Amino acid sequence: MSPDLPPVAPSVTAELVAALPPRLRKRLDAGVTKLLTRPVTREGDTVRIAVDDGTDLVLSAPGGVVTGADAIHCGCLLAPACLHRAAAASAAPVADDAPAPEPGRATATRDGTEQTEAQPAARPGPTSGETAAGTATAAQRAAAREVFDAAAAVLEAGTDGAGAVLQAGLLHAAHTARLAGLPRASAAAVSVVTAVRAARTADPGYRLTDLAGALSGVLGVAHRLPHATGQELTELRGTVRQPYRPDGSLRLYGLFSEPVLTATGHAGAVTWTTDADGRLYTVSDVAPGGPARAAGAADRAVRMGDTALTHRELSRAGLAVSGATVSPTGRLGAGAGVRAVRAPGAAWRAEPLDRLWAVPATAQVTRALSGGQDLLFLEVTLTGTVRETTGDCLLADCGGVSLRLAAAHDDPSLPCRDNLRLLAAAVGSRVRIVARLVPGPVPRALLLATEHPTGPDARVDLGLDRLQRADLPAGAVAPPADTAPTVDEAPLHLLRRRVHQAVSGGRRVLAFAGSTPGDAVRLRRLGLATAAGLLDDLHAAAADRSRDAFGRLLPADTGRFTLTWLAAAFYTDVVERALCAHAWGADASEAGLPDGV
Repeated sequence: MSPDLPPVAPSVTAELVAALPPRLRKRLDAGVTKLLTRPVTREGDTVRIAVDDGTDLVLSAPGGVVTGADAIHCGCLLAPACLHRAAAASAAPVADDAPAPEPGRATATRDGTEQTEAQPAARPGPTSGETAAGTATAAQRAAAREVFDAAAAVLEAGTDGAGAVLQAGLLHAAHTARLAGLPRASAAAVSVVTAVRAARTADPGYRLTDLAGALSGVLGVAHRLPHATGQELTELRGTVRQPYRPDGSLRLYGLFSEPVLTATGHAGAVTWTTDADGRLYTVSDVAPGGPARAAGAADRAVRMGDTALTHRELSRAGLAVSGATVSPTGRLGAGAGVRAVRAPGAAWRAEPLDRLWAVPATAQVTRALSGGQDLLFLEVTLTGTVRETTGDCLLADCGGVSLRLAAAHDDPSLPCRDNLRLLAAAVGSRVRIVARLVPGPVPRALLLATEHPTGPDARVDLGLDRLQRADLPAGAVAPPADTAPTVDEAPLHLLRRRVHQAVSGGRRVLAFAGSTPGDAVRLRRLGLATAAGLLDDLHAAAADRSRDAFGRLLPADTGRFTLTWLAAAFYTDVVERALCAHAWGADASEAGLPDGV
């Protein structure tokens, strides 16, 4: 995936790949790899790729997005039925396939989808064929099946084998789901394609865990939707845009700003604010772009009313808003009727912000694990660093809980990791922080903002502000990082690593039992009989290949393997969240999780 190319709508990529004859489809992956090495130039909304010395490939992207197959032109002799057009679409980021926004000022959410203010929520699906019980329509059931089959094919092949043709199949299924009124399934399918492309191009932002989560998400939605009714069906369908409702006048206080850098090719900043009652609101500026836009978005003016505040300034000041419109997630609208002016801010240790840190950590963790806000407002004492395979983490004591604080972003253009290293020298400092919970058997969170190491009245946004050594206490020296101590935890990794192996290597890597009997025995010995059974089923489903009367292998049962993998992925997710609650000392049952594993 090349960030130099404009985003291409899923339907365009699917159309161009489907039009290729079989002989060219076999060469598509090689064509994508070759095209990624060619020079790219941009002139306004036109992007030009030099295929060779005498041939150019031109992508026209009015508004920054390629929305039609005729917007990709090639100068080769085989055009328009050439390989180059499909390769360019397959190499470009995937655009949001949402319809044009309704009248109103539309802005981008953190995940890049658009929302239109002051508009009623669109009904997510057609009513034709819908029963009184609120079941899915025939078109929606067919679309869900297509999404499931296309995602199952990606899982079957793994990232190593999920080339442009399989990706195009999933994009076609995403477009079909969008037309059938299933925006949630469509968006989930697009996120899988984006993550697969990141994996195949060795994108430094790629995470296997994220791809596994995206795959289990799209498969889970597509599997449950045909049988869902009522409120569950409404949630599985999703909505194209979040509705904004009027919220009168608001007096807001800035908390912090964080950069946004997504795998879908969107970047920017989000500023978090709160009212006097502790309700959180966000102001976003997210659009197509890369790390440079994320780093510079904090100094862009907030698009709301007549205020000239930047995101960086708003995070430390306040805002008085009249005629406010708010989405269900707390995102503030910026429509024509909204008025906003600058107002005084407040320190973290002063009212009304102080009440955010007064909530016990266990209650905040329970809220996050039950599907609520995942931000944690904690007061910690910095105790050192610990070396892990993914990098050094900052250690902190939080009310007797040993907490590991990791960088929210690894991109070198953002100061997250550099700031974390400098904070390691402030051992012994007691500071208030804002972090995002990372579920797992060890207390862990992504550090987003902290009080200044030498001045509690100041604050530092770890992803946007760059600390200097002069900001540290006098004589502060970072201690050497310790090796991560052995944690006495349930060996859930024995199942989790097989789930992840299937995502990266496909079904074939699990077709051979290897050390599975030993792993299953260990899981049963430690009381994880369900995990052991799922591990056995996963390998059995992967290795189940029948032969015909002539000894030839019959097609594999993709459905059985996919459902077995989905069950294992769901189990590991639920158990990890239960272990997370236990690690923090929270009540798992209050978060809707099992008390035991």
